Amino acid sequence: MRLRSGAFASCCLLVESLGVALFLRGFFPLAVRSLPRREAHGDPPAEPAPPGPGMVSNWTKIPPPLFKKVVIVLIDALRDDFVFGSKGKQFMPYTTQVVEKGTSYSFIAEAKPPTVTMPRIKALMTGSIPGFIDVIVNLNSPALLDDNLIWQAKTAGKRIIFYGDDTWLKLFPKHFVEYDGTTSFFVSDFTEVDDNVTRHLDRVLKREDWDLLILHYLGLDHIGHVTGPNSPLVGPKLREMDNILKKIHNSLLSKEEASLPNLLVVCGDHGMSETGSHGGSSEGEVHTPLLFISSAFEKRNDPGYEHFKIAEKSHGNWIKLYLEGNNSEILLNLGKKVLKQYLEALKTLSSSLSKQVAQYDMYSMMMGTVIIIEVLLLLLLSVPKALSSRAEFEVPLSPPLFSLLFYLMCLMLCAVHVIVCTSAQSSCYFCSMSWLTAVGVMMLISALMCGILSAIAKIFENSRLPVKNPVVSSSRWSEIDVLILAGTIGHVLSLGASSFIEEEHQTWYFLINTLCLVLCQELCRNHFLLKECDPQHSTTGRQNFDSIGEASECKNIDIPAAGNSKLGNATSSAEFIKGSDKWISLASPWIILICCRLLRSLNQTGVQWAHRPDFGHWLTNSEHKSELSFLAAVSLLMIFFLVQRRCSLVSKIAMALGLLGVYSYRAAIGNVIFPWQHDSKDISKGITEARFVYVFVLGIIFTGTKDLLKSQIISADSSVKSTGLWEVYSGLVLLAALLFRPHNLPVLVFCLLIQTMMTKYIWRPLKFDAAQITIMHYWFGQAFFYFQGNSNGIASVDISAGFVGLESYVEIPAIFLTAFATYAGPLLWAIHLLCYLSSEVSRNSASVGHGCFCYALMRSIPVAIYIVLVTCLRYHLFIWSVFSPKLLYEGVHVFITATICLFFTAMDQNHSHRVQD
Repeated sequence: MRLRSGAFASCCLLVESLGVALFLRGFFPLAVRSLPRREAHGDPPAEPAPPGPGMVSNWTKIPPPLFKKVVIVLIDALRDDFVFGSKGKQFMPYTTQVVEKGTSYSFIAEAKPPTVTMPRIKALMTGSIPGFIDVIVNLNSPALLDDNLIWQAKTAGKRIIFYGDDTWLKLFPKHFVEYDGTTSFFVSDFTEVDDNVTRHLDRVLKREDWDLLILHYLGLDHIGHVTGPNSPLVGPKLREMDNILKKIHNSLLSKEEASLPNLLVVCGDHGMSETGSHGGSSEGEVHTPLLFISSAFEKRNDPGYEHFKIAEKSHGNWIKLYLEGNNSEILLNLGKKVLKQYLEALKTLSSSLSKQVAQYDMYSMMMGTVIIIEVLLLLLLSVPKALSSRAEFEVPLSPPLFSLLFYLMCLMLCAVHVIVCTSAQSSCYFCSMSWLTAVGVMMLISALMCGILSAIAKIFENSRLPVKNPVVSSSRWSEIDVLILAGTIGHVLSLGASSFIEEEHQTWYFLINTLCLVLCQELCRNHFLLKECDPQHSTTGRQNFDSIGEASECKNIDIPAAGNSKLGNATSSAEFIKGSDKWISLASPWIILICCRLLRSLNQTGVQWAHRPDFGHWLTNSEHKSELSFLAAVSLLMIFFLVQRRCSLVSKIAMALGLLGVYSYRAAIGNVIFPWQHDSKDISKGITEARFVYVFVLGIIFTGTKDLLKSQIISADSSVKSTGLWEVYSGLVLLAALLFRPHNLPVLVFCLLIQTMMTKYIWRPLKFDAAQITIMHYWFGQAFFYFQGNSNGIASVDISAGFVGLESYVEIPAIFLTAFATYAGPLLWAIHLLCYLSSEVSRNSASVGHGCFCYALMRSIPVAIYIVLVTCLRYHLFIWSVFSPKLLYEGVHVFITATICLFFTAMDQNHSHRVQD
């Protein structure tokens, strides 16, 4: 079967997506005792699973209660400095007074990553460390069947009331005698989500028919997601929480009895980073206050505490004697023995804890890894044919599918499947599949292996055949090719180190800066050295450079064949334009370097330097709202100027109105102000303004899609197709402008500016081939992913973008908008690549297919190597805080790349018609 290289790459990525999904399902296994969503509303089991050997309780009878009533107030995203820092003294005076007066025990609790709500609730209620898969399950929480405080309290006959985040209702169905849940995912709601909790307080505090009251407030977390921890909205929200705590505490004190006091517990499930997000392991995300407030804590003279201080002092004296070189043989041997025991205990505990927390589904992981590696090998073996002038090759499907080797491999894999699934003691996802699905996956693995062996055999066969009329190849490796190869290998090797993953943005910044320097060298050689050394190359260089004016789509200069004077004037004018373009071309790499340096100062990302102030933090400060407003307005004007040049008149008008709507939306939610505004008191959710922009986004994309269908079905007009692609690209730019925060709009401006300069002054004059252009687009797309402020930590995901224009939480649009806002950089560079390659079809009819294949290969190489590395490092100390978030990013990026390659393949239909003709 003959396939074009683009279609072949798309099929490979779809298969690879299956392998990645299977690997992720094995690497992040669901808890065996968790109920699926559909069973969560049924009756809970009678009791949790019994404890294992060695875990039998030492209690012979239930101890007497220490408190009559307990109120747990969980304030989502409450950082420790919001209570114990300057903000606590300013906005939470009552809580600060209780802490300083000595009627409470106060701690700074450390939340283990992933710092998202559902895993932290499980940790608080069970005392265990949840798995990293809970980041994904957070959107669809199953019922919690592990031993937990809520189940124990209900079993003991305690009456529990809950108000707040409905995640509790999914984790503990039918455990509460009274409840009122609110959704936690609509982050644009700052007030109603908390008012729905507080409105029950006065009535419940007067009643006596409850023992445990749980309140989960979400407003502070929502403010952090949308505006950050330094927002002026944080102070009033903290003051509101302080008044609520005062009301609850005073009510509990007024109803205390002489026998049993009451207890108020104040805590946060996690903190928030300096950008307002959470999910990672930065100091602001993992440190949260934990307060136990009760009149029973007024006396602090605990004898156990005094004994601990004495023991601590004695231990210090022992260490001091040892360090001073005491001559006692017993003391010396004892010290060595204690040190050895400490090291052995730490090693054993670390190994045991890792194996308890990380219960991997190795069989599913291995099957997924095999598929991914096979796809990568097939892509690498297909490079010569896929990048040939025809960009198509014969896929050897029939021989492998009907060969003896294929059936033998299927039988062998089925036998392994039976052995593993019958002997496995733990649950395995791949074993739980139906036999039809499992056999289909094993046939796929066998077919890929046979295809690889067939491709290798064909390569050896072709190498032995005598070549008729051998021609000495004139192609040689240029500096660009060496840089691309070295950069790809270097980046892949860096994925094995946790520090390089945390600071991966530095790798991409270094690569694109080096690329700009190499491009500058190529331009200098093209404009100066070749003219002096080789007249033939000089002519070629001039022709390449002359193509700038011809390829420019902004201006169409028509020189009529009139008299000699007119012709001479036109020629001198053209020479002047060429001369100015020459110097602009030489300056382009340096201008791009300056742009990249400015973008690096806009958002500090990574881990090591993320805490340092940057220009983005300065702009988002409430004192600099005027400067932010001016920058946002200028950025939107620049976006319109850079995008409208190739759009139709209707799309230009829609783009202008859409960008005006973007500014209106940001003004409505209080990020920016209009010149006639003196304050931003009238803050709304901006629902109307955002939907106004969505109308123009859909209109522009619809106009572009109409032109694309016209060029594909009615007429094969390349100009119509080029216009349609650019309008689709323009619609995506408008959507990105809406979802980006105002201080990030310059990222979009510089993205468009760099693309324009490289297209006009670098790529077209130097006439790079499609593979080189594709890899440059891929590198810049990766760099702009980090220029946006993203990192390899979950905390940098801006989930507020998923709720722009939504009145309530709607799962599919929220996921799509969040994914688009996160991967806007790689997506826009990929679509721009398609626009550029489509305009180069006249020069190279296979350019789109070459670009699609190279893009798929560049995505497959790091994913395959990283999955192997993660499998080997699955018990690494930083597996959950560093390697696992990166694995999720890579997995989502593979799915997005598969979608992009399918779009490439659909746009490559003209080439298929030409080949058939």
